[in-house]
Amino acid sequence: MTNKAACGTPQQDTVLIDDPSATHFCSARRPDGVDSVQLSGRRSLDFHADEAFEIDGVRAERQHTTCSTSSHSPTSDSVLCSGAVGIPSLTVWFRADSSTSAQEVDRMLSRIQIVQGRPGVPSYSSLGGAPTGPLVAGYTPVLKAAGLKAHSKPVKSLSYPAGTILGVSPAVGTMLPVGAIVTVTVAK
Repeated sequence: MTNKAACGTPQQDTVLIDDPSATHFCSARRPDGVDSVQLSGRRSLDFHADEAFEIDGVRAERQHTTCSTSSHSPTSDSVLCSGAVGIPSLTVWFRADSSTSAQEVDRMLSRIQIVQGRPGVPSYSSLGGAPTGPLVAGYTPVLKAAGLKAHSKPVKSLSYPAGTILGVSPAVGTMLPVGAIVTVTVAK
């Protein structure tokens, strides 16, 4: 499942890709026993490489798993374990979090694979843009660099300026063959 979160906090096992709820600031509690992996096209400020290794012949960096305990209710303490893997040459970082165990974080991160010839639809959320969101002019070169083609689908919008990306199909993170078309819905 993807983006099963409230205010950016996973509420069930999920993969977080361009989670729209992450921009909302609230005190959503992560339930016990919930595992998640977040994919990002940017290195997080707190990422540091404890070791280098290879995934399918490509250099990767690993931040060791750490766990902390926090009290979210007067009757129980919960644990949150986190670890990360970065692949700088592919501009992708994975962060795994678990309220289960450090072993679960390590298991999730050990399953990362590089699939040649199958790029994932890249994120557009970090591109910035006119006051309301990322613009198609900045996203088209990102798609091209990933080996994908853009098809713009203009949609009338009273809320967003022309050129603002409203969504993509297939969804961000979907793996496609090289040369596949990504439909970019754009405000006109």
